[in-house]
Amino acid sequence: MLKHLVEITSTLSEFELYGDINQRITDITADSRTVQPGGLFVALRGATVDGHSFLEQAVKKGAKALVVDTLPKKLPEGVAVVLVPDTREAMEVIAPYFFDYPGRKLRMIGVTGTNGKTTTTNIIQKILNVAGHKAGLVGTINMVVGDEVIVSHNTTPDVIDLQRVLAAMVEKGCDYCVMEVSSHALALKRVAGVEFDCAVLTNITQDHLDFHKTMDNYRDAKSILFEGLSEGVKTDKTAVFNMDDASSPVIKARTGTPVLIYGMQDTNDIYPKEVKIFARGMDVQLVTPQGIMQLHTKITGAFNVYNIMSAVGALLAEGIDIKIIEREICAFVGVAGRFQLVDCGQDFTVVVDYAHTPDGLENVLNTARKITENKLWAVFGCGGDRDNTKRPIMGHIAGVLADNVVVTSDNPRTEDPEKILDQICGALDDDRKEYVRIADRREAIGYALQNAVKGDVVLIAGKGHENYQILKTGTIHFDDKKVAEEFLKKC
Repeated sequence: MLKHLVEITSTLSEFELYGDINQRITDITADSRTVQPGGLFVALRGATVDGHSFLEQAVKKGAKALVVDTLPKKLPEGVAVVLVPDTREAMEVIAPYFFDYPGRKLRMIGVTGTNGKTTTTNIIQKILNVAGHKAGLVGTINMVVGDEVIVSHNTTPDVIDLQRVLAAMVEKGCDYCVMEVSSHALALKRVAGVEFDCAVLTNITQDHLDFHKTMDNYRDAKSILFEGLSEGVKTDKTAVFNMDDASSPVIKARTGTPVLIYGMQDTNDIYPKEVKIFARGMDVQLVTPQGIMQLHTKITGAFNVYNIMSAVGALLAEGIDIKIIEREICAFVGVAGRFQLVDCGQDFTVVVDYAHTPDGLENVLNTARKITENKLWAVFGCGGDRDNTKRPIMGHIAGVLADNVVVTSDNPRTEDPEKILDQICGALDDDRKEYVRIADRREAIGYALQNAVKGDVVLIAGKGHENYQILKTGTIHFDDKKVAEEFLKKC
């Protein structure tokens, strides 16, 4: 990409320029560490870091323009300074322009919700590719750009990184992008400049209240995706709603585009006529507007019935042939860390799952119960520096649904792990439920696996695909699946 500063600033409604407006800009970034020669640096004010403190560093690395909300005491020589009222708002405008609005060139499918986003987006992306399209993916685990797979750091990248990724998809010939869209991304306008063609709501249950404060705020953030569908220049847009979720009717009423609805009742456009759940798959007879699908899947659990329905809704909205959808859902083997079986020849079942919310934990425990011949174990914790109100709720859910509960650490971050455990265990104490408390996650997993017997199911919940643990002292390598395999091979 290459644009002159005069072109970039023409997108801003209010600014003052100091220096050469004809500077040639080769890149944009809000991270002074990644400034490229000829780049433009946007100084953002964050909760703990102020980008204005790194203007000198950006200049030394070769920045030719700075976007600021306060002029530096001394204007750097040979560098243009763009003064704006709000640098974040300016970034939301100039980043899509700089990358030539790639979100308008791709068919954009956005999936939002508390749970189910990763599985749903992966199903959609894989089937689009089989159906003859070239679809990129932006998600919690990774981003897929053409043939390149990039590890993700946020569910939805910031504005500049997202526009960069979408531009790369366009350059590599993609015609679709399937994206997990988080509530943070919507509230913080990380998807600014992206025009979605199809929006999917999986569910809205308690999570991220440390950020949103109330469930109403959380729902309203999700609603932004659907309210924005009717804006822009694209046509043939669709919203897909899970009508078994209480928020769907509220958000549906705010949506100005055609809708498809799914759920367990036959009043929906998409619903299951029959479901049989097994340990390693399901048989689902799914009714759709295009006919009945006979699904024999390699993924299991009632929550995956919902994930399948949400994906089917999006794919049908995009005109994908129902026979292709049926065949490829049957072939889909799942996503790492989503009800993932760990099999080392033991006579009991071990499952690793990303469930880290009350609803997620309840769903996965209910599914695990259906395949449990003896006792059901729950090994779980809660993340630090996050919504602490869900901790006793999750303790209560584990106590009610599991036979044996092992409370441990998740990603404690800067919090004292023992205090997090106190909040979880308080609910178990109130319920008079016996449990084992082991703060060290490796020891906790080992305890459960060494004490499980034939016919048991051990659910290790909370981290799923993650291969790290965030502690107060830093981030360490930690993979629930690999840790479980190490213990199982010793048993």
